[in-house]
Amino acid sequence: MGFAVGKRQGKSHERNRGRRILKEGFRRLLPWMKEGVWVVASLRSGGMTAGAGEVYYDLARLLGGRGMLAGCWPGPDWECTEAGRKEKP
Repeated sequence: MGFAVGKRQGKSHERNRGRRILKEGFRRLLPWMKEGVWVVASLRSGGMTAGAGEVYYDLARLLGGRGMLAGCWPGPDWECTEAGRKEKP
């Protein structure tokens, strides 16, 4: 998996925040991603101001629409982690 946020996207602290949000979205989807899938993700300026939940939903929509998520994927529920369990608050 690769993450790319270009220098044109803002100052370093803004790019780092964007990269962290992108990584978190993929971290939550990783248990349901099919084996052998290589992904390089780039965050555009609109994603730099988005929240982690919004980026996660966009990633889920894109990966699911291209058949990269396993059939046992529980759906785009932000509170859901591995094996469909809810996260504890």
